[in-house]
Amino acid sequence: MSQIRPPKYVRQVLVTLLGRGYPAYLVGGCVRDMLLGVRPHDWDVCTGALPEEVLALFPGSRPTGMQHGTVTVVIGSRQVEVTTFRTEGGYADHRRPDMVSFVGDLAADLARRDFTMNAIALSAEGVIADPYGGVADIQRRLIRCVGVPAERFEEDALRMLRALRFSAKLGFDIDLITLDAIREKAPLAAYLAAERVRDELEKLLLSPAPETFFSASDLGLLDTYLRSRLPASAGLEALGKLPRRRAERWTALCAVLERSGCIASTEAFLTALRLDKRTIRACAEAVKMLRTPPPGTALDWKKLLRRYGVDTVSCAARCADALRGGDSYRELHAVLKSGECFSLRHLAVTGDDLAALGFKGRELGDMLNFLLDYVMEYPANNRREPLLLLASRDEE
Repeated sequence: MSQIRPPKYVRQVLVTLLGRGYPAYLVGGCVRDMLLGVRPHDWDVCTGALPEEVLALFPGSRPTGMQHGTVTVVIGSRQVEVTTFRTEGGYADHRRPDMVSFVGDLAADLARRDFTMNAIALSAEGVIADPYGGVADIQRRLIRCVGVPAERFEEDALRMLRALRFSAKLGFDIDLITLDAIREKAPLAAYLAAERVRDELEKLLLSPAPETFFSASDLGLLDTYLRSRLPASAGLEALGKLPRRRAERWTALCAVLERSGCIASTEAFLTALRLDKRTIRACAEAVKMLRTPPPGTALDWKKLLRRYGVDTVSCAARCADALRGGDSYRELHAVLKSGECFSLRHLAVTGDDLAALGFKGRELGDMLNFLLDYVMEYPANNRREPLLLLASRDEE
């Protein structure tokens, strides 16, 4: 066991429940992370207390999932998810249980969980409950289902994507029996809401091993979203060269998928996964840039910056370097560092200046764009006097 201890507010929740006679344990991901020597971001407690009893015991707590036994306990500015021991039955949609029954047995609660590494409980005294060998699996760096893998995936098809995501995040192998069950039950992924698939894929893409996306495709988990499965030679390893930022990782992935013929378009693929419109637009524009040769001059870079903006062009440049090599991002950075004008915001004259010369309406806009074109080509002349002289009206 690592030396990481739960913080005081978490211990307060455990002690308060125990003081009223309710069994209470840390459970799930926080215990797994502690065993790995990683400080958890979130702390989950399971207990024999019913949700109503938890609410009564902790004033100010919130009933965030009463039907599933979950109450969010608020201690100062901190939160702890407290869930009643439960069993589940029936999964008609292969995602949510049709029935939840509250029980007083920790063992029954652990039996419903997905993977052995997440089916470990820790008492306030530091005693581990590990009926499925989760500690040994963590030591072996192995992801293995609790019980029969096919049954776990029948209950909740999202667990198949979670297995891959955990593998990518933690660097664990997936147990061969579990992996075979994923391949067998992969068609059940079609029942999952697009938002759920998106969230798991994004976490996978932002992990240290984004190339694990290939396994999601190869196993058939993404057949709903891909026209064909990725070939092994697709080159997803390049994604790991990028910063762990969603725009860069999604853009590079979509560029690979388009190049491999797996999707009709970036926009259609990301829309199907319910990404937000801003991200869809930025990724689609960046992928469009990646279809063409990199800019050859500073003026070419400025034209792209004017059209698409700094964030999107920077994203495309980083992806170009990762996917096909080169120094696109360095060249772009040099243009940005130069301070040369590529937008109306940085033009040395304004619309008010031109209005004072008698310009108005469309004519004013056309002149501003003309001046911007001019200073992009002749950056040293982005000064008020020469631009006003250039804009001055011819005498009648």
